[in-house]
Amino acid sequence: MISNEVTEVLRGWAKGLAAVRRNSVPVETTWGLRIDEVRPKTRARCLVFRDDLDAVRSAADVASAPHGVVIVAAAEDAAAALLGPAWQSTPPEPIMTTTLRRMPSSVPAGYDLSITVDAGVINVRVHAESEVVAAGYAAVVDGIAVVDRVGTEPAHQRRGLGTAVMNALTAAAMDQGAVSAVLHGTEEGRALYEGLGWQLHSKITSFTHAA
Repeated sequence: MISNEVTEVLRGWAKGLAAVRRNSVPVETTWGLRIDEVRPKTRARCLVFRDDLDAVRSAADVASAPHGVVIVAAAEDAAAALLGPAWQSTPPEPIMTTTLRRMPSSVPAGYDLSITVDAGVINVRVHAESEVVAAGYAAVVDGIAVVDRVGTEPAHQRRGLGTAVMNALTAAAMDQGAVSAVLHGTEEGRALYEGLGWQLHSKITSFTHAA
C-alpha cells in the first residue's frame, strides 16, 4: 500500500510542478491526479496513488495519447509488464523533501546570479558573461516549494553553482511563505541535494508513451 504520507507529498509535488511549469491545476481522479500539460509539450501526466493494476490501466487510458506519462510510486515491475513495450520507463527516481532554511547563495568570481519572479514562478540563473550556465525554478503552493529543472552546464560543474542556485531558490521561496520543499531528482543529482540537507522520501517511476 502507498501510505497517506507518501500520497500527500506526491500531491504537493504535483500541484507545485503544475504551477512552476504553468500547466493546468491537477484534477483528482479515482486513481490519483491528472495534469494536462502544455509545457514541456502537450500531453496528459497521470500520477497514480494506488498500487493496483486497475489503477495503472485506467491512468494509461487517459495518458496514452502521444507522449502521455503515467507515474507510479509502487509495483513498477508489474506496471511495466502491464503497459508493455509502447511505454518507455525511467529507473526509479527520488522524490526528496526538506525543511527550508536560509543559506548564502554567493557565486565564484566571474559569475553573476540573478533572481526573477514572474506570476509566482521563481527563476534563478547564473551567468558567465552573457551565457546562462546554471539555472533552476520553483513555485510555492500551500506553503510548499516545489523545485524544478535545476542544472549546471558540464563545463561549469563542481564550482558550487548548483548549491548557489538551490540556496537562492530557497530564500526566494521562503519570502513567499514556504516552510518546506519537495523535488523530483535523479540519482546523479541526489548527492547535491543530500549535501544541502534534503532527504529521500520515496521513489517514483515514469512511463512515457512512445508514440
